[in-house]
Amino acid sequence: MKKVISTMLAVVMTAMMLMGCGSGNDSGSKSGSDSGSSETSKGNVHVFYYTYGDTFVSTVRTALDAKLDEMGIKYTDYDGNTNQQTQTEQVQTALTSGANLLVVNLVETGSDDAAYTIVNAAKEKDVPVIFFNREVSDEVVNSYDKCSFIGSLAEEAGQMQGKMIGEYLVENFDSVDLNGDGKISYAMFKGQEGNKDAAYRTQYSVEEADKILTEAGKETLSFYDDSNKNKYQVDQDGAWSAKAAQDYMATALGKYNNDNMIELVICNNDGMAEGAIAALQTVGYNKEGGDKNIPVFGVDATEAAKSLIERGIMVGTIKQDADKVAEVITLIMNNGLAGNEALDGITEYPIDEGVTKIRIPYQVYLSE
Repeated sequence: MKKVISTMLAVVMTAMMLMGCGSGNDSGSKSGSDSGSSETSKGNVHVFYYTYGDTFVSTVRTALDAKLDEMGIKYTDYDGNTNQQTQTEQVQTALTSGANLLVVNLVETGSDDAAYTIVNAAKEKDVPVIFFNREVSDEVVNSYDKCSFIGSLAEEAGQMQGKMIGEYLVENFDSVDLNGDGKISYAMFKGQEGNKDAAYRTQYSVEEADKILTEAGKETLSFYDDSNKNKYQVDQDGAWSAKAAQDYMATALGKYNNDNMIELVICNNDGMAEGAIAALQTVGYNKEGGDKNIPVFGVDATEAAKSLIERGIMVGTIKQDADKVAEVITLIMNNGLAGNEALDGITEYPIDEGVTKIRIPYQVYLSE
């Protein structure tokens, strides 16, 4: 947003006029409409998303855009389209064009290379970098005094999801055990290889559920396909997509032609849960008001997932709070634009010891 101070001729009065510009393109520059401080009004913030196609990330984008508009911050959004080279080039272009703060939802988190490339480029320009949602290492954050990270603890989502699943199964074991063999056969849909959140959600959801089942004297979970030693199926495009889960689920159902083959579905996110449900519905399961259901669990608490849960089509999810992520981004952003320490005045959220990482707690979401 640009502020223009107009001095009225022959009058002592001075008026402030706010001017905004916008773009209909997905990666176009935008300006907010009102009320930036003298620090924030000079903002030229560039926000990089790993993909617009991720439901949760899209929710964060909507929330953050709204906050930046309200605050009068000039910003530009970019779609990395799950391609790290594309995102890195976008960052380099933004820095060349005069960006004075970067907000990055990194594409590639399997190694530190991409994160270091972005941090080093920003450091050369003395530009603050805020990573969010997709974890970067402590070493990356500590390599630059103007670097920070906002996200949730990767293992927490898997642990909470597993506890939710285990408790549900103990309470409903006989109805879930469709073939009466005394164990629950499950499918697992993983969002991305090399991603810490995906790895921990995949690991801990099963471990925590097994712990609760064992304590209740039940058999541990059994992956439906003995030939799959990984005990999961992963979105090969790294997009955590509904389509990947739907395709995997449809193939499994078609290949085995056995309604009892899969008795439980665990998904790394709600988008994949939606895809799995779509495939189940084609064979008569998980229809609203129907009497045939396979319990499906996700992560994110998207609006679509919450609707599915309230309608009895999906059992539960773990909430990531997109609004709080956007809120903390703006708090750190204001500090960065004002030349303050990243964490100045931020006391509401847990902060990792020895590194500028703020954690947004997860929450269990079940139907009321």
